[in-house]
Amino acid sequence: MKLHVVVCSTRPGRVGLAVGQWFVERARAHARFDVLLVDLKELGLPLYDEANHPRLKRYEQAHTKAWSALVGAGDAFVFVTPEYNYAPPPSLVNAIDYLFHEWGYKPAGFVSYGGVSGGTRAVQVTKQLLTTLKVMPIPEAVTIPMVAQHLDEGGAFKGGESFDKASGGMLDELHRWASALAPLRA
Repeated sequence: MKLHVVVCSTRPGRVGLAVGQWFVERARAHARFDVLLVDLKELGLPLYDEANHPRLKRYEQAHTKAWSALVGAGDAFVFVTPEYNYAPPPSLVNAIDYLFHEWGYKPAGFVSYGGVSGGTRAVQVTKQLLTTLKVMPIPEAVTIPMVAQHLDEGGAFKGGESFDKASGGMLDELHRWASALAPLRA
């Protein structure tokens, strides 16, 4: 099973990459998925620029074809996302909207971070988008409130016992759902 850990923030000064790298280590130690870190900043998708609706899967742009292959190859996703104004970052919404069929019948989990809410409101909005594309967002999550308090002097995410426990539970549940949905993806 292939798990794609998608770092959603693309802004300068972001902490998402540090959080994403921490989670990738946890996912690899969990050892039930082949884990790939996907950084939307590196991917560099422009604002949606395809002439055809994603449902048609007639992509013209090289970046869309590459994104389609990447998402199509995944069996499960974890979105590492901040919250901006009670919502997910525009980079995540744009990346989701680029495709349609490639998302179907795959589970998704969330590692969210931010201030007091730990990004939970952004997760709720994103779940609505994903269910439209036949993605199964699971309830288990890693929620990181006051994320700045969990960074070391070099900017790396320190994690902690409660975050480790939450990541293990979420990965167990993602594997269950990815396995259960496999016949629908075939």
